[in-house]
Amino acid sequence: MNSLQNKKLILGSKSPRRKELLSQISQNFEIRIQEVDEIYDPNMDVHKVPEYLAELKAKALLETIQENEIIVTADTIVILEGEILGKPESQDAAKVMLRKLSGKKHLVITGCCLSDLSSQKTFSVQTEVYFNELSDEMISHYVDTFKPLDKAGSYGIQEWIGMVGIKKINGSYYNVMGLPVSELWEELNKC
Repeated sequence: MNSLQNKKLILGSKSPRRKELLSQISQNFEIRIQEVDEIYDPNMDVHKVPEYLAELKAKALLETIQENEIIVTADTIVILEGEILGKPESQDAAKVMLRKLSGKKHLVITGCCLSDLSSQKTFSVQTEVYFNELSDEMISHYVDTFKPLDKAGSYGIQEWIGMVGIKKINGSYYNVMGLPVSELWEELNKC
């Protein structure tokens, strides 16, 4: 990848959180979406899944980019005791996930892929998240009020449950939101 000067970023995500975070470090970007089936080999090492899915999203957009553009794609997963907790299919499924996370440590990994016409760079960032014990009342209030069906692990760290339910994190807060901004900035400036 060449110098970032005169480059336009293409965010390959419909996530409002990723859009918000990217807008804090660059005004020169647009959103371009190409739906992909986020399917991976169930035997794949869970730690490699986010980078694989970020690359899959990037490949779907490669034919749309111009000489001066860099595609930024990302995928965030929550891992609890070796199990990937994806986006819940219902509010009941969200409550079950939050009960699993209650009082435990889990890992959030975001895989990022930067692609232009001549090269590709993939990296991932890990953050440990420690939840307090969550009562059924807290879980129901959060899920019924915030409806976190679009979030891996059924929660948003920036929302009420993160404010009252997370004891501590070890790593990047923004990674848990869905885009490791500091590391992304660093990698973009290497381009």
